[in-house]
Amino acid sequence: MNIKERLNHILKRIEEEALDCNRSPDNIQLVAVSKKHTADHVWSAIESGTTILGENYVQEAREKIKEIENFHINKPDIQRPSWHFIGHLQRNKAKYAVRLFDLIHSVDNIELAKALDKCAHKHNKCQHILIQISTGETSKSGVLPDHLEKLLKSAMSLTNIAVCGLMVMPPFSENPEDSRLYFQQLAKLLQQIKAISRNQTRHPLNHLSMGMTADYPVAIQEGATLIRVGTAIFGPRDGCNIHMK
Repeated sequence: MNIKERLNHILKRIEEEALDCNRSPDNIQLVAVSKKHTADHVWSAIESGTTILGENYVQEAREKIKEIENFHINKPDIQRPSWHFIGHLQRNKAKYAVRLFDLIHSVDNIELAKALDKCAHKHNKCQHILIQISTGETSKSGVLPDHLEKLLKSAMSLTNIAVCGLMVMPPFSENPEDSRLYFQQLAKLLQQIKAISRNQTRHPLNHLSMGMTADYPVAIQEGATLIRVGTAIFGPRDGCNIHMK
């Protein structure tokens, strides 16, 4: 299948999964993860209807976004996508991230939030963020659930930050069901922080970023509003195999 066919397959599967669990498909957004894929491939996805693109590396994204803008010059009628940052973000890259991305999924400490706030202030922008929750894996970023409330309150005190929800990246497993508990825990955490943040109207807290190519149907069942899918749209990288259902 080509990119357009893969994209349509995923969108159809999202609709089916949402309806099967009595959810509206309109409440689930697909983030097409384009890291390590060329601007030509990304443009094909945009022409096919992709509206959100996710990148893991700031430098790669900077170059790719410039190339995509050149494509838009010749086809200005094509809708410009929203760009999301989904990888680990270093504080010294905050100024670039604020310029490039509409939503940053991976904030896990107050120092990073403050750096983003400072840069957003300079650009007269309200930077939308998600807080990444740790699964306990030392190789992955994330704030421990016990420390979430403290980070949330500190982030909400910043004038140019809007906290929009939570993100999690479960350990890789061949079995999608292994991710379910992590998704359930994230949904529960979101309800808990909503309860303590009811008067914070600037911070919508309405997003759960969870689920990737291997486990996004399970994530939809557990309340995901943003699913991050790369391989199933753009095809395999580095010789990896793709399994479509």
